Amino acid sequence: MKKKYPDLLNDKVDRLFYKYLIPSISATLVTSIYILADTVMIGRGVGSMGIAALNILLPLFSLFFAAGMMFGVGGSVLFSVAKGRGDEKSAREYFTSALAGTLIGAVFFEIFCNLFFDQVTALLGRNETMDSLVREYGRILVAGAPVFMMSSFLQAFVRNDKAPKRAMAAVISGGVLNVFLDYLFIFPMGMGMTGGAVATVIGSGVTVAILMTHFLSPANSLKLTPKFCWRQTAEAVQNGLASFVVDLASGVVIFLFNRQLLAYVGDLGVVVYGIISNSALIVNSICNGICQASQPLMAVNFGAGKRDRVEQTKKLALCAAFAAGIFFAVLGILNPDLLVRIFVEPSPEISRMAVPAVRIYFLGFAATGMNLLLATYFQSVLKPAQALGLSLARGMGFNAVLVFCLPLVWGVTGIWATMPVTELLTLAVGICLMKRGKRKKPLSES
Repeated sequence: MKKKYPDLLNDKVDRLFYKYLIPSISATLVTSIYILADTVMIGRGVGSMGIAALNILLPLFSLFFAAGMMFGVGGSVLFSVAKGRGDEKSAREYFTSALAGTLIGAVFFEIFCNLFFDQVTALLGRNETMDSLVREYGRILVAGAPVFMMSSFLQAFVRNDKAPKRAMAAVISGGVLNVFLDYLFIFPMGMGMTGGAVATVIGSGVTVAILMTHFLSPANSLKLTPKFCWRQTAEAVQNGLASFVVDLASGVVIFLFNRQLLAYVGDLGVVVYGIISNSALIVNSICNGICQASQPLMAVNFGAGKRDRVEQTKKLALCAAFAAGIFFAVLGILNPDLLVRIFVEPSPEISRMAVPAVRIYFLGFAATGMNLLLATYFQSVLKPAQALGLSLARGMGFNAVLVFCLPLVWGVTGIWATMPVTELLTLAVGICLMKRGKRKKPLSES
């Protein structure tokens, strides 16, 4: 019996959304487990300084993953819009050009980060206490940059090519293997930070290998053209900048927080923030999964001029994002000590700092999902300027200012308060952009 593939233009919107929701959340959630598993295992096997060293390097991982996502989401939105319009030739050209951009970016990062490893890690906050641990993990992390980029790139395109379950299976398989290898390398084999890094690269490599089996599928429409066009690569970058900022933002925020915490409370603050930032990875992954479930539906239907289906998808996704955000905010407020104990056996000093920090920081999650969803919506309807503006405000605008200003008034409490204040301000900007858009011409005419 011939397999029935989803019809994104005619099947019921709610059924399509929920069909994409679980695979998308699973894929994005397990991606964060690559780092989360390392953190838990390193915290137990190496100690709290291992968590601090890993947290120093998280911005690099975010950079590699975000760059792949920029070409992947930016290119796949254009790919889906072209398919919605029935233009298969342009769809193939966008895939080819986005892939070329990813490969060129991977070569650049590999060369640059190896040549300037000491300077980059010093900028991120490497000090004498954690120097050897940062070097152990960081060198292998940099070597895996092309794998991380291809993983996020292929996830976006395979999902947009009507194969969300394959994307889910690929990421789950890589994630499960990563967890197993983390335990094997760090504990029985005693490889420490090196073992955690090697496990992460291998897990991502397996994800890429499984995603590439999509090219053998009869339903595959990701075809290469003989040459790529720089103009279309630039279009993918322009439309994917918002995704790049969203994913890179977590790394930028970690970098800024680490620098401020080192200045205000020293290494202990970085340990506590390592626990919080890794918990935030899970929240952001689930919210990103909701966004990625809605993105192919909105993009294809926008390309076909079906405004009502775009709006219906947006409303479903906003409700799901809001529910997820409230759940995690309440969880952090009611059970802060539980989250800390997952990662380390806390000393009294860690507990005294971590419990109020978790409660304050997690308040911001109530708005996180909605902010990410609004940026995804603007991307999907080819409004990259609004998407980029909202993402910049959230990731590199409000955060960058508030993390320096609020501590002047409230000390270290102001650092933790940066997150909820940023999310609230970003949501206000997003609502204003939405209202402004409704006063202009409708989607189908834009």
